[in-house]
Amino acid sequence: MVLITLIIVLAIVLVSDFYIWFNFIKGRKRIWSILHWLPAAGLLAMIFMSRTNLMWSSGMFRLLVFLLLTVAMAKCAFALFSFIGKCLSALLGSAPGVCNYLGLGAALVVILSMGYGMTTGWKKVAVKQINIVSESIPATFEGYTIVQLSDIHIGTFAHNPEVVKKMVSTVNGLQPDAIFFTGDLVNVSPDELKPFIPELSAMSAPDGIYSILGNHDYCEYLPGIVIPEQGLAELVQLEENLGWTVLRNEHRMISRGDDCIAVIGVENDGEPPFPAHGDLVKASKGIPADCYKILLSHNPTHWKREILPDSDIQLTLSGHTHAMQLKIGNFSPAQWRYPQWGGLYEEGSRKLYVNTGLGGTVKFRLGVPGEITVIRLHPKLQ
Repeated sequence: MVLITLIIVLAIVLVSDFYIWFNFIKGRKRIWSILHWLPAAGLLAMIFMSRTNLMWSSGMFRLLVFLLLTVAMAKCAFALFSFIGKCLSALLGSAPGVCNYLGLGAALVVILSMGYGMTTGWKKVAVKQINIVSESIPATFEGYTIVQLSDIHIGTFAHNPEVVKKMVSTVNGLQPDAIFFTGDLVNVSPDELKPFIPELSAMSAPDGIYSILGNHDYCEYLPGIVIPEQGLAELVQLEENLGWTVLRNEHRMISRGDDCIAVIGVENDGEPPFPAHGDLVKASKGIPADCYKILLSHNPTHWKREILPDSDIQLTLSGHTHAMQLKIGNFSPAQWRYPQWGGLYEEGSRKLYVNTGLGGTVKFRLGVPGEITVIRLHPKLQ
């Protein structure tokens, strides 16, 4: 996802950079040309570095990524609106200098927006509510309330614990019957979780908290510093110490009298380069065919690849995409990579909900506040 995004961004940046260079830089002192091309050179370097683990292990590098992208996007905005202004000036016969002011204004808007996303937007938390109606839901589960959390990436909040406290307070205030967490609790190491054990221990629900693993939870992004197998085992143990039930290709039944629903959890089942350890057949074994099934699967691409064609699971809950932590109106660059990137999707009576997450490896969110999803179940009357 990171590599594809950087390549797309680089292509857009190069087009705008050539426009700016030919119209404003060419013929000036060499230092201006060097400064002009630095952001594009930095993005090109990131494409190569994204194939290593440095992006995930270095806070300074992630900051550099953000700053370079901010400069690059500001230049793209300037080039686009400068070109539009130039066309309008030619058509209307107005002064050509207007195009520069239009471009500068657009660049300023980008810089201010990015600044908001970096300083404030990533700390925001919003509650979304959806209703799921199905004839397979038992009548005794009318109004059953689930809170879905995903992609906390808790190490990102190391210096901002108030965001995690707000999350826990909000979840408990919603009084859910159960809490489902759909993966990526940490960035690179179980050590990130330890300072937050008191806060997360305060989160509770009568029918329990169920968790699955996301790609970051396998602790594979710091080889030589964190041994993946040990990191994973420690993280699972820490989650269980919190009172969470970690579902690793297994399921649990939640009962109401003689009725029940199945909560199924698979390990991460992603496309390369993400880990693929999910075993849906094993996780579903022994569940009655007429039981209402809720699957927790971190990567939403799993829905089209296996869940729809090879199972009868009615509701799937996923995360992973973060909506790339950027959304303007109904557009997010996440849709370039993920057909199902945020919100509710339906295929007949089958449903997928993609939670856009609470955190991220980069402290930035614009138009995509951290998400707490409230899901209420309703039986469909025959």
